[in-house]
Amino acid sequence: MSRRKKRRKDEEHMSEAWLLPYADLLTLLLALFIVLFAISSVDAQRFSHLSQVFSGIFMNGTGPVEFQQPVEDSEQSADVPSDWDAYNKAEKEAAEKAIQEMEKELEILEAIREKVESFIQKNGYEDKFSTSLTAEGLLIRINDSVLFQSGSDTVREEDKNTGRELAKLLEMEVPRSVIISGHTDNVPIKNSNFQSNWELSVMRAVNFMKVLLENENLDPQLFSAKGFGEFQPIADNNTAEGREKNRRVEVLIQPYTEETQ
Repeated sequence: MSRRKKRRKDEEHMSEAWLLPYADLLTLLLALFIVLFAISSVDAQRFSHLSQVFSGIFMNGTGPVEFQQPVEDSEQSADVPSDWDAYNKAEKEAAEKAIQEMEKELEILEAIREKVESFIQKNGYEDKFSTSLTAEGLLIRINDSVLFQSGSDTVREEDKNTGRELAKLLEMEVPRSVIISGHTDNVPIKNSNFQSNWELSVMRAVNFMKVLLENENLDPQLFSAKGFGEFQPIADNNTAEGREKNRRVEVLIQPYTEETQ
């Protein structure tokens, strides 16, 4: 009889052991929901409150609901702007400044474009030169027939003056990076000098850049050359007119940035 009573007491005692892990599980679930709520709605003051709640759960409280409710400082929230408001204000001011700088830079590039257009009209290059303002900067396109013999990468002597006059237009009060790029049509080239259109386009860009840099007022550190071969056409290579447009040299004047200095 005594053994049965002792066994019954042990069973009653063991039956209450589930309460501790159950309470821990509820605590973890509560913490999870709080984290999910914080992710779905970011707010500086709520984030601060949630931090206090977590401290209460994991340090002060002994159960899933035994934590101190954070008390909102009404005076601070009413009179002092939150960090989030200050961040938004700084971001807005930075965006407005960037827009103003961009508008100013567009005005400068537009003025340079007008000078180039005047140069084009003066020399009768309307069908050989073109300009456009793009997202990358001021783009000047030059038909290759203005500068090179067919299949050659050497700027003709009589056309070097064209490059030198263009170089004068690149003299700017605030220097900007300039990229010279060469392009060809898709007609294969293979001779003793070039194994591909890629090589021809690169050397045309480099040699035209050398003519521009004869101007000592230009900073060579701001110039670079690229060759794209036939891989960036602007017209249909199936027509003679399209292939002529694709054979070109481009001068890209990039917008001014702090890194330019």
